[in-house]
Amino acid sequence: MYHFESRVRYSEVDSEKKITLPSLLDYLQDCCTFQSEDLGVGVEHLAETKTAWVLSSWEIRINRYPEMGEHIRVCTWPYDFKSFYGYRNFTVEDEEGNVLADANSVWVFMDLTNMCPTRISEAMKEAYISDIEPGIEGEWAPRKINVPESENVEKKEPVGVARFFIDTNHHMNNGKYVVVAEEYLPEGFKVRRLRAEYKKAAVLGDVLYPIVVTEEHQVTVTLADENEVPYAVIQFLEEYK
Repeated sequence: MYHFESRVRYSEVDSEKKITLPSLLDYLQDCCTFQSEDLGVGVEHLAETKTAWVLSSWEIRINRYPEMGEHIRVCTWPYDFKSFYGYRNFTVEDEEGNVLADANSVWVFMDLTNMCPTRISEAMKEAYISDIEPGIEGEWAPRKINVPESENVEKKEPVGVARFFIDTNHHMNNGKYVVVAEEYLPEGFKVRRLRAEYKKAAVLGDVLYPIVVTEEHQVTVTLADENEVPYAVIQFLEEYK
């Protein structure tokens, strides 16, 4: 298991002094990035080998949002590799070791030369071998999100992909889709569980066309292109399970 410790910053909290959902996601992304960097298979290695780990989906369950100034411990570990899929868990803990949030994620190993999934190399598996642990017990939701059929569907104003959305892969960062989608939540909607499925990468200059389906305790946001082909589907739930 890999971990790092931090303290919730003022810049990471909302008006109630609790960490924002996008900031929580940033901690998870940072944690697995730090692990890869420390193991020598980080950003530069991937660039040299013309490969990339692309997030296919994740599910995040939140017991409690940490508050401004609170000390937290962010942990991650891979628990399985199959063909071109990698599976990874996360936890965020307080100083007493209580789990504030946990997460499951599915990643696809990509060959950037041919722009297609490729089998994970033995060398890549070997880099993570000492950190592999069993996955978190219990069931997670399926990787794919079924958008509910509902009469309560709204098409929102298009959103352009700006420069600050772009990460080192020159794609829109995973967390930024959540930043965009979160804007369509009703007032007072408190997210206890987040699901995200990433279907194709948006790049600088693309335009996102949001389609929002609102149900009791659940909001599903599809960020699509002009032909309604999804870039990502983000689902927010007020209930933990």
